[in-house]
Amino acid sequence: MPFRRVPFSHGWRWIAQAFSLFRRNPLIWIVLNLALLMIVLGADLLPVIGMYLMYLLMPLFFGGLMTACRDAEAGQEIEIAHLFAGFRQNASQLVTVGGVYLVGNVAIAGVAMYVGGAELREAVQAAAEGAPERIDPEVANQAMLAVLLAAALFVPLAMAVWFAPALVVLDRVPAPRALLLSMQACLANLLPFLLYGALMSALFVVAALLLFVGLAVWVPIAVISAYTSYRDVFAPAPTPA
Repeated sequence: MPFRRVPFSHGWRWIAQAFSLFRRNPLIWIVLNLALLMIVLGADLLPVIGMYLMYLLMPLFFGGLMTACRDAEAGQEIEIAHLFAGFRQNASQLVTVGGVYLVGNVAIAGVAMYVGGAELREAVQAAAEGAPERIDPEVANQAMLAVLLAAALFVPLAMAVWFAPALVVLDRVPAPRALLLSMQACLANLLPFLLYGALMSALFVVAALLLFVGLAVWVPIAVISAYTSYRDVFAPAPTPA
């Protein structure tokens, strides 16, 4: 799978193209993402196992959303069944992507807890209780160091999984190869991704101020932009059967 370096300005282009796909049929995109949110909330009711289960299954849902993006781009109708298309196409490879994502997150959390130690737990507990003034400066510094380290470690993991669902579902790339290609493509296009991240963060602030209405638009655009960035960086996806 060849990939290419794109100009810095394409970070904005991915968002604009995502909005163009979204506005063709905004209602179905909102419904799809609300359905996924309900699934996540339902899994969260399962103690402990629910969170790990969603780490494993999320690439399958995102694979389905990538097929929805492909079909919407081809002018086809989108339906709820698209959300579950990843369970019918290369499901084992998508679960492998989810497994890597799960193990990566557990490892990062372990490193953060090791570095932060009791200080991190104390800071988290104080913040959860709504009493940040109880946090001593030394505790805050140690907790911040652990958080920054976790964020730095999460970046390569996020790069590895960004394009992976699309590569597995749309191009039949095996999971290990898809994860490696995704990381390589993200590193090669670091500048447009920096612009994309800054713009999406700014749009999120605006969306959050508009509460449900804003987030109901922002979330689908964030999902679709994963596809538009994939289409820009990688060779064209095959046409749907």
